[in-house]
Amino acid sequence: METVLILLQQILIMFLLAAVGFIAFRTGKISNEGSKTIGNILIYISLPAVIVKGFMVERTGERITGLLISMAAAAVILGICILISRLCFRNDPIASFGAAFSNPGFFGIPLITAILGDGGVFYVTPFIAFLNLLQWSYGVSLLTGERTGLKVKKVVTAPFMIAIAIGLILFFSQPALPAIVTKTVDFCAGLNTPLAMFAVGVYLAQCSFGKMLKNGRLYAVSAVRLLLIPLVTLALLTVIPGIGNDIRYAVMISAACPVGSNLAVYAQLHNKDYTYAVETVAVSTLLCVITIPLLVQTAGMLWQ
Repeated sequence: METVLILLQQILIMFLLAAVGFIAFRTGKISNEGSKTIGNILIYISLPAVIVKGFMVERTGERITGLLISMAAAAVILGICILISRLCFRNDPIASFGAAFSNPGFFGIPLITAILGDGGVFYVTPFIAFLNLLQWSYGVSLLTGERTGLKVKKVVTAPFMIAIAIGLILFFSQPALPAIVTKTVDFCAGLNTPLAMFAVGVYLAQCSFGKMLKNGRLYAVSAVRLLLIPLVTLALLTVIPGIGNDIRYAVMISAACPVGSNLAVYAQLHNKDYTYAVETVAVSTLLCVITIPLLVQTAGMLWQ
């Protein structure tokens, strides 16, 4: 129960931060251009710093094994996410994309850190890496209806991939970094939660709540993203032996997060229904304040 209360407190803090972003956008203090700047800071600075910081832990055999297990779990669960979403929303690419891909980088990491500490991020990085790779390949193909392959150069130079490479080097080499470097990484990583939630607030500020809350399709996407997929994930993590609880919680929360904000980014980029994409992100984000604590409470009873 204590874990659930910590998690609920963190979610409420995040929604207060989102309210700041909402008010700032509605009052003209954050413009559309400013919102894009926030997105660039998140993608190129704060999230990479969070990932690097997550690898700045003591190298042990247990952690190496845990990293391999979390990689396998992430690959399997993301495959299941794609399968379920495609079966549920065969003729709706935006809904299929939204149901398949969560928001572990910007929404999940603060929650995981709140209950597991900074070390919990270590087990989230494979999920983030695979999810982004699948968004760039399968996700874009889904939205455009065209077959697209991964461009090696684009993948290798992606900020999160560079951060993972740096993190792995630091993890396996265990250098004694000067305090000035670690403090800088800490400060940059500290931007992730407030800026990510400001961005969510900006998304919410662009929605017509009356129209949005009457759209049953949005609730269907949220039900798959926030309930069906996380419950399947919970069941798998419960029955598969040899998985530590830290890995279980990290992977399950990653899978239980709301629709990833990248859906709106890709929809806008490829001239799809941007409003529908933003509303999907917004409704699932609002509803996750109920679903995530309930899932974590259920997991706590099963994984005692």
